Amino acid sequence: MPFAVIVVLLDVMLVYHASRTGRLQPWAFIILMIPVAGAVAYVLVELLPEILGGPQAGRAGRRVINRLDPEKEYRNLSDRLAATDTIANRAALANECLALGRFEEAEQHYTHLMALPHGDDPAYAIGKAKAEFGLKRPADAVATLDAMREAAPDYESAEGHLLYARALAEAGRTDEALQEFEAVSQYFPGAEARVRHGLLLEDLGRAPEAKAIFMELLIQMKRAPKFARKVQAEWITIAEKRVAN
Repeated sequence: MPFAVIVVLLDVMLVYHASRTGRLQPWAFIILMIPVAGAVAYVLVELLPEILGGPQAGRAGRRVINRLDPEKEYRNLSDRLAATDTIANRAALANECLALGRFEEAEQHYTHLMALPHGDDPAYAIGKAKAEFGLKRPADAVATLDAMREAAPDYESAEGHLLYARALAEAGRTDEALQEFEAVSQYFPGAEARVRHGLLLEDLGRAPEAKAIFMELLIQMKRAPKFARKVQAEWITIAEKRVAN
């Protein structure tokens, strides 16, 4: 029997199974529009966990489907918000919008959340600032984070602090950005803050200072556990290249 015929028969069987088990959407589209890979994804995500009865196969399959259908969670969260407009549902969708690069929609959701009676959660302001930064509006991101810091002076967020430094740099306020990069580098978990600090110094023509930061980071990373180096591989690679130049 020709391979193409086998593929078609398998796809028909899987679509039928999906329809009988309430999984027709979005699986019918994935199986039929992504030959072979769609069928494999359905087997990994839906059938294999049922057969094995364990979570590991399910997690592995979810990673596959996230690559094949990266907006599946976005659609699920959008439907959930349409059915029940709660703070939790809107916040979850806003966060997913950020992950997908849907910055305009993310900004709309965070603006809505911040206008609610209990919308003073600093996490919403940070989310909005991320969206503004993603939309190439660093000055707006700085203003949003400044307002947050004024409203919640005791709130600490390494992620928000790093975003603030980056936004200052993109807005051309480099002296302030350097101060914030130096401050956040003291406690930010991971290498990103220090690498970005070094890169800004390089851009400003202060190569020796930048190289010192990169070399100190690399020395520390050599002493770090293997798993930590793996997690920080992207930033370690950047530092290594800068030191080698």
